Amino acid sequence: MSEMPSTIKLGTRGSALARWQTNYVSQLLGGVWPNLQIDVEVLTTQGDRVLDTPLPLLGGKGVFTAELEAALHQRDIDGAVHSLKDLPTENPIMLTIGAVPQRAMVNDVLVSKNAYTLATLPQNAVIGTSSRRRAAQLLRQRPDLKIADIRGNIDTRIRKALDTGSIYDGIILAAAGIERLGRADVISEILSLSDMLPAPGQGALAVQCRDELTSKSLFAAINHTPTEIAVTSERAFLAGLGGGCALPIAAYGVVDGHKLHLRGSVTAVDGRKQIDVEIEGAASIAEARLLGAELARIALGQGVASLLESIA
Repeated sequence: MSEMPSTIKLGTRGSALARWQTNYVSQLLGGVWPNLQIDVEVLTTQGDRVLDTPLPLLGGKGVFTAELEAALHQRDIDGAVHSLKDLPTENPIMLTIGAVPQRAMVNDVLVSKNAYTLATLPQNAVIGTSSRRRAAQLLRQRPDLKIADIRGNIDTRIRKALDTGSIYDGIILAAAGIERLGRADVISEILSLSDMLPAPGQGALAVQCRDELTSKSLFAAINHTPTEIAVTSERAFLAGLGGGCALPIAAYGVVDGHKLHLRGSVTAVDGRKQIDVEIEGAASIAEARLLGAELARIALGQGVASLLESIA
């Protein structure tokens, strides 16, 4: 193995959440490699620059990651910290996921200025989300709801939700991001997994690096294997359906001892139909890939393709 570097540079997006995530990874690395100097470089992605276009119309895959990946290729940075759910399922050439730290809460939450819950939202309430998965699952529960696109970082979206003049009766966000920023006080309801299954990889971070032994050895020290197994199965399910973050595909893997249980769902954009599937197997990385792919085949056998093909 090559000698470990004395200094590395981590790349991050500029939002408060992205900076928190990168600082968290930096602290984890410092705990394992106390003599390592860690510098941080802030980069702006397409998803950060273009705020007036719904995410699915931007193309979904890579809109928050491409610039960071380019910096890795150019050796301007040594690691890029992402929300795992933003990463496309296929690794770019010469790059890999070096570490997946322990996952935070996977649930989605409702934020409402009137402290509404999903059940108490008034008829025809307006809910802000830029996620087709969230919109579809909301309409599955409450077909009367009106979905309105909302963009911006978490603080911006919370401000829009709580503004008395806002068009939104509520917005949906990931619990993990809100808790990481210390804003749990704005949560009106933590949505149950039966009401809203998360996006593949939700609540987990990924440290992307070059596919080189030194880099992989450096970051592997902060990897959390049960989380890695769970999210590997979720992402294999997503990949097996040919999907990205722009599609209403949900998955959640749970490692319990030596067992991995994986649930997946695909919801029609209008919420009128949802296909739920699940599978169980051994808790290993190799098995996680196989289980995710097999669950995708099961879902396709139940007609998921027709739901996905109807999405522009």
